[in-house]
Amino acid sequence: MKSLNVIAFMLLSAVLASAQPLDYPATRTVDVRDTIHGAVVPDPFRWLENDRDPEVEQWVEKQAAVAEAFLGAVPYRAMLLKRLDEVNTFERRSAPWHRAGMTFFYRNDGRQNHSVLCMQRDGSDNVEVLLDPNTFSADGTVTLAFATESRDGRYLAFGKSEGGSDWRDIYVMEIATRKQLPETIRYVKNSGVNWYGNGFYYSRYDAAASESKSLTGRNGQQYVMYHELGSKQDNDRLVFTDPTNTNQFIGCYVLENSRYLIRTVRQGSKSGNEIYVRPVDDTTKPWKKIFGSDDASFYPQHDHDGMLYGTCTEGSPNGRVVRIADVLGAASMQTVVAERDVALDEVGYGGGRMFIITMKDVKHAVDIVSMDGKPLGNVSLPGPGSVAGFDGQPTDVTLYYTFTSYTTPTTIYRYDFASGTSSIWQSIKAPFDPSAFSIEQVFVTSKDGARIPMTILRKKGASGAAPTMLYGYGGFNIALTPSFNVNYIPWLEQGCVIAIANLRGGSEYGEAWHKAGMRLNKQNVFDDAIACAEWLISNGLTMRDMLALNGRSNGGLLVGAVVNQRPDLFRVAIPEVGVMDMLRFHRFTIGWNWQADYGEINKADEFRALYAYSPYHNLRAGVEYPSTMVMTADHDDRVVPAHSFKYAAQLQNLYKGKRPMLLRVKLRSGHGDVNRLKLLEGVADKYSFMWHEMGYVPR
Repeated sequence: MKSLNVIAFMLLSAVLASAQPLDYPATRTVDVRDTIHGAVVPDPFRWLENDRDPEVEQWVEKQAAVAEAFLGAVPYRAMLLKRLDEVNTFERRSAPWHRAGMTFFYRNDGRQNHSVLCMQRDGSDNVEVLLDPNTFSADGTVTLAFATESRDGRYLAFGKSEGGSDWRDIYVMEIATRKQLPETIRYVKNSGVNWYGNGFYYSRYDAAASESKSLTGRNGQQYVMYHELGSKQDNDRLVFTDPTNTNQFIGCYVLENSRYLIRTVRQGSKSGNEIYVRPVDDTTKPWKKIFGSDDASFYPQHDHDGMLYGTCTEGSPNGRVVRIADVLGAASMQTVVAERDVALDEVGYGGGRMFIITMKDVKHAVDIVSMDGKPLGNVSLPGPGSVAGFDGQPTDVTLYYTFTSYTTPTTIYRYDFASGTSSIWQSIKAPFDPSAFSIEQVFVTSKDGARIPMTILRKKGASGAAPTMLYGYGGFNIALTPSFNVNYIPWLEQGCVIAIANLRGGSEYGEAWHKAGMRLNKQNVFDDAIACAEWLISNGLTMRDMLALNGRSNGGLLVGAVVNQRPDLFRVAIPEVGVMDMLRFHRFTIGWNWQADYGEINKADEFRALYAYSPYHNLRAGVEYPSTMVMTADHDDRVVPAHSFKYAAQLQNLYKGKRPMLLRVKLRSGHGDVNRLKLLEGVADKYSFMWHEMGYVPR
């Protein structure tokens, strides 16, 4: 006998099948064709790339009205938003850090749009508010991009971002008086500040040629500048720029207690980097190259007795810890901690030792070693999960770190060097019972035999097919490690399933895993996701009519590519802020930087690979696509909304069935959610759309 949930699902599915197609705004086409390596590529919606054109803005408004009318008719949308608000209302704190007799940390009471930067002076229990981003704007759409205190503890440099844009303006405040200095640093993107002397280093671009291009125009030549406090930006000193190569990121920094100015260079089409150094107090000295590779990386992270320490992947795809002695002389690289059979994820430096964070099957472990690599023990963790932190000064006797898992909110620990033990500094009390949910890690066999980890979250005791959301990313050397996401609770407590796939292209198993999912190997990522979807169905956790595929950014590309290749596997698809036009991504803002992972159009074999899976170019008429809601934001200047506009327009143009193909555009938001309400509204709309199209009615 079928359960009542399955019967209700079947009845509502029948109702949905009889629904009428939506009336989308008319979208004109243009006869634009590019010839690339002999292939003629039509681009009928090229005009939508000009997102500040009045015609495009009117088109977006009409699309938003269609989406709002559809979502507004979902009867449980308001209930979902209310529940999301409830589970998000709890206090959070960041791990603290210490500087010049003061301890700093971020705190959020659970209802604030943005976390507040707080401080405590040594010997005092009084918590002072140093900087409150909630006062930056009435609607919460001006955010704090970063805040960095000077090494003497006198000043705080902080960046403000407007409407979710990656552009930020830098301001300086005197910590003791909270008085803001008169100068403002503009045209900053992909950069924070590095304090040294009476000022700081930062990287900037030229001002946008026009306001209409500021969120879409290509960001090319970067300049490393030094700003001295009390002066105007026009007087800032140029430290380095390279007008012969504008497709690269450059930056300069000085490590704590170091005499070297370090310059980093990373080309947009290469996964490796270059490192140059010179004496920080002698600008007449030439730059000395101490590392360079097209496909391996080394970034100095710590200066110990004049030697530069950092992680390196050259000849060691899982990573090793190295140091460079005689930096301005022979600059020889020595291995301090050799490569292991697990991925080196991060290294923390503090108390005159190193904390080696490794990852095995997407779970962290922490070993402690001396600065010469001698084993000194390990940090005992409360269970499988993720850690971060362990950074401090060489003289520190305690350090702080965080631990989280899928059912454990971020907990802050204090590590004591003398006893070698950890204690809880602060635990987060989220309004849920972690014992009510189960975590299961499975390994799925992909098309070529690769072993793909996937974590399944569901209510304990649940069985049988249930609405399931499959989430993936698969790119840019980024791992999806265990972490608590409070917004999963309203989904899981309904008896629904969340499956998180650790696809190739990430860093879960080191650089080899990354390279297995990039450039000509990108199809592996899509095959991995398809294998995970098939596993969920064949093992009875869900059915095709109850399965949704979701991903953000590079994960949005994943959604678009996978549903083009296997539309039959999914009932719902939600690509968020996705890269959907793989032939023009490099033309906008910093898209050229993604060529290291995606490949280069000017190479015939990589063009063919990109063209073969590009979501926008591979939509076809006569296909029964999953119900789709394309989500983007009007101020996204990382993955510009033109990607989503063109993809949604083509989908609506070609698909003639009854399923909805919506375009949802967040206003005054960027690549990430710009405030609390916009975040919760986005999640509520996503879950509402999934459940509605699956025919599931939440209890």
